[in-house]
Amino acid sequence: MSIETFLAEARAELNRVEPHEAARLQARGALLADIRPHHDRQAEGEIPGSVPIERIVLEWRLDPRGEHRIPGITGETTVVVLCNEGYASSLAARDLRRLGLPGATDLVGGFRAWAAAGLPVREGATPAIT
Repeated sequence: MSIETFLAEARAELNRVEPHEAARLQARGALLADIRPHHDRQAEGEIPGSVPIERIVLEWRLDPRGEHRIPGITGETTVVVLCNEGYASSLAARDLRRLGLPGATDLVGGFRAWAAAGLPVREGATPAIT
């Protein structure tokens, strides 16, 4: 199987959201999980209110039944995963759905689409949850 097929299969399981819809979900309490590396967040900025989480620990921090989860995460939590351009986030969101977060999805076009849509961006990089 190629990565293109793998990605297409992952996306078939998601209800992906465009930037303005992600902003509406965030306003209603959704968690925007930013899995971009620190150097990308430092160079390009962050979405205010997003939570940077190292990709390597994402499933452990968002497992609704896990002992290492972020406080407040439940199976009812809506999570929008974002990366730079919306590729790695699709794979991550699919994994979260399989882990017990049916409300997990990703941001079409990633952070760069959010910024291009003129939505709020702040400079700098918040330390990621590890």
